[in-house]
Amino acid sequence: MKSINIPRPLYLNKILPYIDKNIIKVLTGQRRVGKSYILNSVADHISNINPDANIIRINLEEFAFSHISDAESLNVEILKRLKEHRKNYIFIDEVQEVPGFERVIRSLNLNPDIDIYVTGSNSAMLSSEIASRLAGRSIEVRVHPLSYLEYLEFHEIQDSDESVEMYLRYGGMPYLRNLPLHNTWNEYLSGVADALVYRDIVSRHSVRNNDFLQRMLMFLADNIGRLFTAKRIADYIKSQRINGTVGSVQTYVDYICEAYLVNRVKRWNVEGKRIFEIGEKYYFEDLGIRNSIVGYRPMDKAILLENAVYNKLMVDGYEVKIGVLSKGEEIDFIAEKDGERKYIQVALNVDDPSTAEREFGNLLNIEDNYEKILVTLRDSAPNSYNGIRMLSLREFLKNGTA
Repeated sequence: MKSINIPRPLYLNKILPYIDKNIIKVLTGQRRVGKSYILNSVADHISNINPDANIIRINLEEFAFSHISDAESLNVEILKRLKEHRKNYIFIDEVQEVPGFERVIRSLNLNPDIDIYVTGSNSAMLSSEIASRLAGRSIEVRVHPLSYLEYLEFHEIQDSDESVEMYLRYGGMPYLRNLPLHNTWNEYLSGVADALVYRDIVSRHSVRNNDFLQRMLMFLADNIGRLFTAKRIADYIKSQRINGTVGSVQTYVDYICEAYLVNRVKRWNVEGKRIFEIGEKYYFEDLGIRNSIVGYRPMDKAILLENAVYNKLMVDGYEVKIGVLSKGEEIDFIAEKDGERKYIQVALNVDDPSTAEREFGNLLNIEDNYEKILVTLRDSAPNSYNGIRMLSLREFLKNGTA
């Protein structure tokens, strides 16, 4: 497949308001989701609108920059590239590779002629750490795998039910566009997963019980969207004759989430308006990586559907929680943004009367007037029921809740 530059305007548009503002732009996210690509797109955009701009690009994974090993050498490299009487734009890829990078970045940010953009791949660049390391002078832009519409564009295919099936199977890692999907997707994504596990978890946290960690990943992949506690996972792993405690389960789950491999979603009491401290659900950042761990199985379509809906809500900038009603009924997702809320249920179909009663009933039991949506794999008739809007997954992935 020919090499072409495909814009990802979703992220460029998030960054545009902060260009030339005295705030450090930090792109975070899972490995190989395209942070470097977006960083270069921003640099190209600035060059186009300001031909006099001095663009400084440093990719700390390139051999050409292997001499940068600490904060001092990073500072020297940047200072020698600065130009006087011009606006300097600094783009640093994989900034977490340099111990003490934050001291250099904070110092450079004091200069009004310098605008800074950085990326980070692992838990060293979590928003909580950015806030402390960069002393509140940064804005985080979380980059996700390709959305469905981006997937269609990257792979140069048309929107169809078959394309949705491909998206559920192969996921949205951008580099897959360069590979023959049917033959190589699993090998490539397994390699990405290994890098996430061994570089961002095992190596960073000096994890010793690798078998325990691998079993936990398999458990999470098999139990997308299911409610469980650390004790339940520990009991399962013990049944596999692998030693582990409830405490180690919680620690390892934290590591997995910090690497952006899996996302944790809390439960929220709709009537009581409070977060439950025990019990949560997990969704994979990329479905292709999930499928590379346990395989792609037709019987998993319901949980893949639910995971895809969650991922779309995250890409669209919603804060997402699991809803719980007074009698224990669950709402798959409560999505909130800009003071608005939407309740969303997900089901393969509602052909079975008992399924329809459960899915519609849970939504109808909510006593406020926020929008309620049911997402199914295929189009359903009618397209609404007692005020509940019904969407196919294909339509939802294209247009979200709009």
